[in-house]
Amino acid sequence: MRLSSSFLPTLKEDPAEAQIISHRLMLRTGMVRQMSSGIYAWLPLGLRVLDNISRIVREEQNAINAQEVLMPTLQSADLWKRSGRYDAYGPEMLRIVDRHKRDLLYGPTNEEMITDIFGQFIKSYKELPQLLYQIQWKFRDEIRPRFGVMRGREFYMKDGYSFDLNYEDAVVTYHKMMLSYLRTFQRIGVKAIPMLADTGPIGGDLSHEFIILAPTGESGIYFDSDFTEQNWLEMPVDINDKESLAAFFQRMTRFYAATDEKHDQNEWQKVPESRRCEGRGIEVGQIFYFGTKYTEAMNVSVIGPDSDKINPHMGSYGIGVSRLVGAIIESSHDDQGIIWPDAIAPFKAVIINLGLKNQACKDACEALYKMDQEQLLYDDRDERAGVKFADADLIGHPWQIIIGPRGIGNNVVEIKRRETGERMEVSIEQVMHYISSYQR
Repeated sequence: MRLSSSFLPTLKEDPAEAQIISHRLMLRTGMVRQMSSGIYAWLPLGLRVLDNISRIVREEQNAINAQEVLMPTLQSADLWKRSGRYDAYGPEMLRIVDRHKRDLLYGPTNEEMITDIFGQFIKSYKELPQLLYQIQWKFRDEIRPRFGVMRGREFYMKDGYSFDLNYEDAVVTYHKMMLSYLRTFQRIGVKAIPMLADTGPIGGDLSHEFIILAPTGESGIYFDSDFTEQNWLEMPVDINDKESLAAFFQRMTRFYAATDEKHDQNEWQKVPESRRCEGRGIEVGQIFYFGTKYTEAMNVSVIGPDSDKINPHMGSYGIGVSRLVGAIIESSHDDQGIIWPDAIAPFKAVIINLGLKNQACKDACEALYKMDQEQLLYDDRDERAGVKFADADLIGHPWQIIIGPRGIGNNVVEIKRRETGERMEVSIEQVMHYISSYQR
């Protein structure tokens, strides 16, 4: 993309309405614009980040044999009345009446709808397990939406649902999803710690939240420092083997962690003192096992191995995709702006042309830009160098490729790593290879 012709409306000053750093930076970089209270339009830069996160989430869900669906945002109130949650959910649910006087709602979650869909088609235990997910917009009518996309009313999330024959199989699926989440967050480029959590209005008796460490986090947390050093992508786990998954979960649980409310001092004392860490964090995902709560309430069953009717056991698994964008910025920024992890940055690098009137510089920029027009942003604006550098730091591209008359005369360009500020000179032919092969 050429910056001179792009829709990237940056702001020089912090917006007065933004209370936290992620909200300020998302507005200043032109990622989003607020359309009404707690509702945002995602502009091209922000949408690229949202799509990059969604791609990784989707790939990791598919890797555990989850199947993607897409359910409507508007749901019939009758489904929620069948489960008993329609009146119990509270004012956060946006209730709607259509022109035919039918009660509808803008879905805050989809346990009822997916249970109904499952019940219409799956009739035998031989068709279990089933693991379905979607990435879709949700709505919760927060009484005080604040903190930008961190606590908005409309939000983009991945929600998944599992159906198993019994408790033992459901726990295997739960472990499989926990591993998938750990791998997802690691690929995104953040450290997310699973912690025992309350189940809230979803229900059930087993749940973990996934918390990203950030100084501005809403929750106080305690965790074992060894957890953040694990490479979950290389964890030798066979997702199709129950014993392998159980062994993974056993290893994982030794990294004791809790929210303030669930902190157990006796368990905390079992962690070596040198590894005990305290901090603050932001919730970006949660997984639940809630058994037959919905299948019983909605009279959904399958024929079991003894020809009896069995209510399948369910789990629910969410990742706040749009919330993740804000959480990542909260945990990864400096005084100049955002510092994006490579995997989800809107662009791999920005090309900064310091010699707009120098033909050699122009030719070098054009040649480099043509190597990857999808992942390179070319700052070809007729602006001062200081403006270009400031915008590059503000937006947070992992790399800046700086092309000027002095260097191009020697066939070299300067590259800057946004995360560390490290600068180096590389031959123009090696720039893309160097960036692609860089090890953090």
